[in-house]
Amino acid sequence: MKHLYIRLLTFFNTIKSKIAFYPTLLSVLGIIWAFTMVSLEGNGISKRLMEVAPSLLLEDGDTALTIMSVCIGGLISMMVFSFSMVMLLLSQASSNFSPRLLPGLISDKRHQIILGTYLATILYNIFTLFAIEPDDEKYSLPGLSILLGIILTILCLCLFIYFIHNISQSIQINNILDDIFDKSRRRLSEAIEKEDKKDESLLESFPNTSNWHSYTTIKSGYFQNISFKNILGICKELDTRLYFMVPKGLFVLQHAPFIKSEKELDEESVKRILSNINFSRGELVEDNYILAFKQITEIIVKAMSPGINDPGTAINAIDYLTELLALRMKKRDSGVLVHEEKAYIKMAVVTFEELLYNVMASIRTYCKHDPILVQKLLWMLYYLKSESVCREVYKECIENELALLLKVSQQALDTEEDIEAIKAYSNRF
Repeated sequence: MKHLYIRLLTFFNTIKSKIAFYPTLLSVLGIIWAFTMVSLEGNGISKRLMEVAPSLLLEDGDTALTIMSVCIGGLISMMVFSFSMVMLLLSQASSNFSPRLLPGLISDKRHQIILGTYLATILYNIFTLFAIEPDDEKYSLPGLSILLGIILTILCLCLFIYFIHNISQSIQINNILDDIFDKSRRRLSEAIEKEDKKDESLLESFPNTSNWHSYTTIKSGYFQNISFKNILGICKELDTRLYFMVPKGLFVLQHAPFIKSEKELDEESVKRILSNINFSRGELVEDNYILAFKQITEIIVKAMSPGINDPGTAINAIDYLTELLALRMKKRDSGVLVHEEKAYIKMAVVTFEELLYNVMASIRTYCKHDPILVQKLLWMLYYLKSESVCREVYKECIENELALLLKVSQQALDTEEDIEAIKAYSNRF
């Protein structure tokens, strides 16, 4: 039952990131509300309101038809313009920064709710329009329904103003970087907090898995979510330990080795374990903090490509990258999960050394010819090396990256003055 809940939760998180989720949901609510108002009108709610506040309700059927028609036409035009703005935002973000940013921008629920409110109001007004006859008298008009339709239309106009403001902010690279950073920081902080509660000796006590029994998956996809509570229960029941060979967030190939077990498992047990794991066809920062490093790296690379040539954006992105790497150094590379003072599960992890190399390898290729960016990268690496949380193994890989960056930058720079400036800058630390 628990793994069914995990799958439903994962499915909800997946569809929630689609641009049509909130518009569809609000559209259904708009139709339901329209039929609810039809029922209330049948019970004479407008007649009662006419007796209490007659100035709020229309008294002529032709006027009501004209107003509702204008509201519907205006809202459709406004919705088309808003959708066009969203598509323009996605196109510019893809071409100027990185296509990998699109899932995060599409999943912005503020845009989805605004578009959904437009659509719900249009559908509500259309169904209300059906109940209006041109020759209706004031007591037979659905006055309250018409009033609500006008109020909702005014609300949509206010949301349109907010939408224009928000869309202009969303395309700014500082806000995009800030959003990526916040999501990954929350995800990474959760992982660090869980590790801090465990004894470090237990995290390092997991046995060698080279001779364990390996098992494959029946389908491919990104290793997204896992129900650790259920799998721990299975490990205790079978008296075995498990090693997941692919880091969470990476792509798992069909029929490729994925799980290793200390004891041999039957087919039914393997299916039970796999039923508590979710594979998806896409990536989200909320599920995998490593994706944030990829996205920020791609923004830097894109900014320094010949077609864009935007070193200012690259410098801003390096600042965010520095803070994320400093936070990542607080996390161990063990990947061991401890329950009741015993290490039952080990997850393959992207180590800090691998992460730093993957980030720097891409950035070096496009930034080594720019002395200002080389200085910025040197500052980043020296800052990470000086952090109090930096373990010796982390310092060693940082020193390797420093030496490699100095080497390739000196080969790429054209003038002796730039080379000497880089050496002088490095000697300051």
